[in-house]
Amino acid sequence: MSYLSTPGESALYEAERPVRGYVPNYLRVLALRPEVYHAWLRLGEVVRAGMDPCRYELVTLTAARRLGSTYCGLAHAAALLERFYDDVALRAIMADHHDAGLAPVDVAAMDFADRVAADPADVTEGDIAVLRGHGLADADIFQIVLAVCLRRFFSGILSAVGAVPDSVFRELPPGVRAAVGATDEAFSRQRDDAGGS
Repeated sequence: MSYLSTPGESALYEAERPVRGYVPNYLRVLALRPEVYHAWLRLGEVVRAGMDPCRYELVTLTAARRLGSTYCGLAHAAALLERFYDDVALRAIMADHHDAGLAPVDVAAMDFADRVAADPADVTEGDIAVLRGHGLADADIFQIVLAVCLRRFFSGILSAVGAVPDSVFRELPPGVRAAVGATDEAFSRQRDDAGGS
């Protein structure tokens, strides 16, 4: 489930298992430092609270894909499927968000998210001006930066420790899994658990 040895039991697992029916692999990693998990949860809540929920998921998925994070890509694709889009619409967005019927402001937000995820130091004042031109206030633009940098942090952790995506993500449509780079090998280091993760 990861390159690290993680706790067999944790209060974090006991809180999460009844909610999801399984223990996510990322939680097993973060059980090594529960206080970091709680701080990350709180920061994530604050960042999401300042943003349109669909736009948050779109820019987060964009960042996860740019960062090569299969785990985070699957998780946020699943959120978009559950709450905002059907399989066909999401696959169109992932194939080319410029030609998927999205509002121009969301296309621009995804372009910006991709740029921030690739290298925040490459962002220019011109990039900000494009978003302002779509009617986003500076606080809205900052929210995108926060969401993407939050993903850089979390995806970096999961990638660095080799966290394997949860087995439940095998249930996503094959085209969606493929779009985030989830091959059968991505799930290969699963360990047995009641919920399959």
